[in-house]
Amino acid sequence: MKESLRINKYLQEAGLCSRRAADELIRAGRVTIDGKTAQLGTQVEPDSVVCVDGRPVLCEERERILIAVNKPVGIVCTEDPREKDNIIGFLHYPKRITYAGRLDKRSQGLLLMTNDGDLIERMMRGRNAHEKEYEVTADRPIADEDLIRMSGGVPIEIEKRSEPGQVETVVTRPCQIVRINDRSFRIILTQGLNRQIRKMCEACGYKVVSLTRVRIMNIRLGDLKSGAWRHVTEEEIHELEKLLDA
Repeated sequence: MKESLRINKYLQEAGLCSRRAADELIRAGRVTIDGKTAQLGTQVEPDSVVCVDGRPVLCEERERILIAVNKPVGIVCTEDPREKDNIIGFLHYPKRITYAGRLDKRSQGLLLMTNDGDLIERMMRGRNAHEKEYEVTADRPIADEDLIRMSGGVPIEIEKRSEPGQVETVVTRPCQIVRINDRSFRIILTQGLNRQIRKMCEACGYKVVSLTRVRIMNIRLGDLKSGAWRHVTEEEIHELEKLLDA
């Protein structure tokens, strides 16, 4: 690091997490700078020692890594080593990376992983309405009117960010839905509420038996096998940057 940075930007640049997640770590008192508990907005000097939970975090000049993974069912999007099926341990990638957006344990498909905290921050901003596409199969035939209902937005319960453990009812954004067969459909979301598709189906009386993410913005799952990964191409990154800057 060649110049001072705000502590949340430092943690982001180190590839640890997004700035929002860094702020949560700081508020929880888990971050120290030269042995002192960090505060929101504190500047980190080039010779400072930053630790999270007592472990040093280095912010060095590095090449950006962005890989596309076909996450299998059963693998959990967490860095917590106490979860034996965590995505970090599953991949065993030789350098420090983390996920840009989650897939729940029962879901499979495209997951992007990177060491670029700024890229994660830009991709996760819900107000930017970035597209994510999924293929969904329900437990029984789906009526046309229920697909229309879901595409127009349905009320679901989600946990409040400001009050963990408390729930609120929100109406999902209108979205694109195309039928595949009597039990399956393709859906394009522009928001990322927790378990959103499952809850939308439940609101209409269905249970999801298979959920696969096939696209994030311009990056597609394609024929990537379950459990495999690939580097995102320079052409894909160039197009992704254009979409993020739009």
